[in-house]
Amino acid sequence: MSLFAPPQIIETEVFAELPDKYRRRDAPAERIAAGKGAVPGGCFLEGPSFDRAGNLYLTDIPYGRIFRVSPEARWELVAEYDGEPNGLKIHKDSRIFVTDHKRGVMLLDAKSGGITPLLERYHTEGFKGVNDLVFAENGDLYFTDQGQSGLQDPSGCVYRYTAGGRLECIADNIPSPNGLVLNRKEDVLYVAVTRANAVWRLPLLPDGTVSRMGVFIHLSGGRGPDGMAIDEADGLAVAHPEMGAVWIFNARGEPLYRVQSCRSEMVTNLAYGGADRRTLYIVDSLGGFVLTARVPTAGRVMYSHL
Repeated sequence: MSLFAPPQIIETEVFAELPDKYRRRDAPAERIAAGKGAVPGGCFLEGPSFDRAGNLYLTDIPYGRIFRVSPEARWELVAEYDGEPNGLKIHKDSRIFVTDHKRGVMLLDAKSGGITPLLERYHTEGFKGVNDLVFAENGDLYFTDQGQSGLQDPSGCVYRYTAGGRLECIADNIPSPNGLVLNRKEDVLYVAVTRANAVWRLPLLPDGTVSRMGVFIHLSGGRGPDGMAIDEADGLAVAHPEMGAVWIFNARGEPLYRVQSCRSEMVTNLAYGGADRRTLYIVDSLGGFVLTARVPTAGRVMYSHL
């Protein structure tokens, strides 16, 4: 990043804070079995996604919860179940898709809070641990399968679940695939590859296959990139955990802005919102906050709003 002019700093403010009544002080049994304790902030929020009414949906990975935050910053518990929900996106028919590290791709009924499995395995084998997802305009769903992959085990994958119901692995041998977005033409899929501290570029051929997959952006420091969003100019907004920052790059991959967290350094995901889509909503996962920042370029209209 030293080859370019230093990115401008954009400050954030707190939009919403998880109420104390929802903060958990116990440790899930599986965390204890894995040698881990309670989550410091009583939550680990992820998966920000807006519905057409302007409500913001958030997941809480360790406690299997899904929240809805109103435009007035009121919190509501929508679902609590035996799972580890991470990414969340809303279909234009209002179905809510959730990537669950423990259980696969799930469907949420926002009215009842019911969770049902949609995709639990590929070619008779279970996933490693699905992470994040994005819709194409034709209804195809792309999602990452990260699990514990990394440089020591570059076995992560990217899948496409077509609108016609066909599940395909379109890329593998990836060390920790995480957030993902499509460009405006939908002929390139960008994937945050966390353990490589990079964003990869996956060109999509007309038949849907990937050709000449390569590195688009290299980062430094922190845990590596996590959630991403894309704006109307094909600029990438990339959450960078442990750096307390969201980087905004232009379509050429040049850094333009550093959106600075006003709370903890553990910012993991983000979504564009507001009437003009020029407000970034950023999740401070450990702190239990949603931060906002005004940015120069509007985010792309999401599939759920088409």
